[in-house]
Amino acid sequence: MRQNIYKLNILKLDHRPVRDKRITTHCALVARAFGCSNFFYSGINDIYFENNVKDVCKKWGGNFKKTYLEKPLSFVKKEKNDGTLIVHLTMYGEVITEKIKQIKTNKKILLIVGGPKVPKEYFEIADYNIAVGSQPHSEVAAISLFLYIFDNKLIESSFNSDFKIIPNKNKRIIYSQKK
Repeated sequence: MRQNIYKLNILKLDHRPVRDKRITTHCALVARAFGCSNFFYSGINDIYFENNVKDVCKKWGGNFKKTYLEKPLSFVKKEKNDGTLIVHLTMYGEVITEKIKQIKTNKKILLIVGGPKVPKEYFEIADYNIAVGSQPHSEVAAISLFLYIFDNKLIESSFNSDFKIIPNKNKRIIYSQKK
C-alpha cells in the first residue's frame, strides 16, 4: 500500500468556505481514501471543514491529518528544502503520463492544487507542473486522477475502522465488534 512506500501530502490553496464548502472537503476525502498522509490548506481557516474530516476519520478510521497554513508559500519552500518533491496539479502543466515515472523516483511528494488563480510563485517553485487534462477541471478531479495514475489502481484497504464496505452490487457494510 502506498503509505508504506511514499509519503504523499496535499496542499489545497486558498480555501473559501462560502464558495468551497464541499470542494475542499472532497479534496481531503479523496486524498485520505487514496492513502495520503496529510492534507494542508490555506485561505480561510475553517473549523466546519476540519470537523467534517475529523468525523470521517473517526467513523471510517485512518491516521489522516489536516492542517491549516497561514503562510503556504513558506511551507512549500521549507518542504522543498527538506527534499520533498513539489508537484503542482494544473491544466497548464506537462502531460502526467509522460512525467509520472520521474515523479515516482522521489518518496516524499507534496501535491499542490488551487481554486482561484494560483500565484506564479507556485508554478516557479514546483519541480513539476502537471496537467491531468488541458481543460478546466476541479481540484477533486486533479487529485483523484493523479493518485490513480500514480498507483495505477484503486486503494482497497482497511483503515482499521468500525466499518468495512464489501464490494458487491448491493449495499453491504460489515460492522466490527470493537469495544
